[in-house]
Amino acid sequence: MLLEKIDQANDIQMLPREEWRPLAAEIRQFLIEKISMTGGHLASNLGVVELTMAMHLFFHFPEDKIVWDVGHQAYTHKLLTGRRAGFDELRKYGGMSGFPKRKESSCDCFDTGHSSTSISAGLGLVKARDLQGGSEAVVSVIGDGALTGGMAYEALNNASQLKSNFIIVLNDNQMSIAPNVGGMSQYLNGLRTAGAYTGFKEGLQNTLELLPGGERVVRQLKKTKSGLKQLIIPGMLFEDMGITYLGPVDGHDIDQLIKTFGEARRLKQAVLIHVKTVKGRGYEPAERHPARFHGAEPFQIENGVPKSKRTKANYTDVFSTVMRKMGDRDEKLVAITAAMPDGTGLKRFRNIFPERFFDVGIAEEHAVTFAAGLAAGGMKPVVAVYSSFLQRAYDQVLHDVCIQNLHVIFAIDRAGLVGSDGETHQGIFDLSYLSSIPNLTLMAPKNKWELSDMLKFALNYMGPVAIRYPRGEAYDGLQEFRSPIIYGKGEALYEEGGIALLAVGSMVKTAVAVRRTLKEIGYGCSLINMRFVKPLDEELLLELAGSHRLLVTMEENVRSGGFGQQVQDLLELRGVKTEILNISIPNEYVEHGNVELLYREVGIDAETVVKRIVTRYVSL
Repeated sequence: MLLEKIDQANDIQMLPREEWRPLAAEIRQFLIEKISMTGGHLASNLGVVELTMAMHLFFHFPEDKIVWDVGHQAYTHKLLTGRRAGFDELRKYGGMSGFPKRKESSCDCFDTGHSSTSISAGLGLVKARDLQGGSEAVVSVIGDGALTGGMAYEALNNASQLKSNFIIVLNDNQMSIAPNVGGMSQYLNGLRTAGAYTGFKEGLQNTLELLPGGERVVRQLKKTKSGLKQLIIPGMLFEDMGITYLGPVDGHDIDQLIKTFGEARRLKQAVLIHVKTVKGRGYEPAERHPARFHGAEPFQIENGVPKSKRTKANYTDVFSTVMRKMGDRDEKLVAITAAMPDGTGLKRFRNIFPERFFDVGIAEEHAVTFAAGLAAGGMKPVVAVYSSFLQRAYDQVLHDVCIQNLHVIFAIDRAGLVGSDGETHQGIFDLSYLSSIPNLTLMAPKNKWELSDMLKFALNYMGPVAIRYPRGEAYDGLQEFRSPIIYGKGEALYEEGGIALLAVGSMVKTAVAVRRTLKEIGYGCSLINMRFVKPLDEELLLELAGSHRLLVTMEENVRSGGFGQQVQDLLELRGVKTEILNISIPNEYVEHGNVELLYREVGIDAETVVKRIVTRYVSL
């Protein structure tokens, strides 16, 4: 195996040219086999094998720097920097991350996980290099999907002023997670058809330089803002910004890529290399269905079918069904996603109500303010977004939606621990960062039926509402408890003395198991489904504090600023001395791993919670 010759960074440079293509084939087969067992991001990684190889053949690591936008496509980079053995434990607790990690390798120069950040980070590395008199290359790799995010343009605007080398590689596979949308996608479509430009330019330049005075003409053409390139390819955005554009380049032609890197490296300014790749290349199921193989579960190699079949609906499925039904009943209902119609469950809504569905690209800030405008115009917008991605639009939620008290519904998927994607994707901060915003109502359902009820409640409530729900199988227990949603009121499921479990959303299921164990060992225990984190049900909380010796707050959120701390603040403000035990996630980032294992590690699993409750209760 050629891969066995690569034990550390730069070993690929020892391989003769005739072994490059066989190595690319080995890498693809390796990734398919490993990801079929562990799960992970397959299609994006298969698409950048040759591009990554070309960078490792041309540049030298860790001295030179690559910043991978999002970072889920860095598997080949990890292979070529000596981390082959780590793929057996890819995305498992304590194992290798599916994203670049500085603590994992000196060849990972910047941790990434969210989109549209690589140009900004790369520009910072360039400035740090220049200020310290360095000479290393800095390369930012960004996908065409990430160019739907506004932060990328802020960075491009800044990079246009550079007087030193900075290479931006635009990996154009016409996909983010879903197919790309919007003006930038259409613009790149035009560039893809203009491949003849590069050859024409070189031929014309060579011809002019042979003529008397031709070199002066060439220099003048290069200086002219509305020069040759604008005549042949109208509207050259990058050149107009002052960034040299090279391409399009075949992203699967290693020789052409290396040659282009050489041209780019010589320039004393920012240069963008437009590289065309095929997402999922080399594995037919992934080429046909790149969105399905964006983040794949373990699958059967022969057909790409997942090894485990889901037998129960997950919360995203429930949301999808309810949205379709509500769309039938209310013509003012509109749905918004930031490049994730499948992941957030809006695909069915899009198919049935295409005129009321909006995919704005990877642009969460715009999605929220766009929703605010829709609400101000009399519509009822639902913004479906992952918890960790809504963090990017905090100011828009606060400033554009909530100050005006606009009726925008936030359907916050993947709230809580999400597992294998790790720190950048765990949705464990939303209760904290949303609870402080005036006018916002914040809810969490105990099971699948309550998610349905909360969505219907939110549609009829006039004001901003956020509903957060977890990834994975929807809890179908407690079906017998389905009382109407009343604004700001919790739901008492079981009422006894001694201990009161105050559970939020996904933690109600855990609380059921905790209560069962406490009952078995002789402790009286009430169980309250809080429903609302904002506003708190103050009347119920004060009543429980007066009738129980210990209140146990339970949430799948960090402790700081979370539900438990709000309950503590309320009782302290009211002068109530009841003992409180806060069950929450420690104030730290949680790495990747199986969700059940992570529950134990952070101390919110039923067994750990029972032990903490008993220890505290017997000490009272």
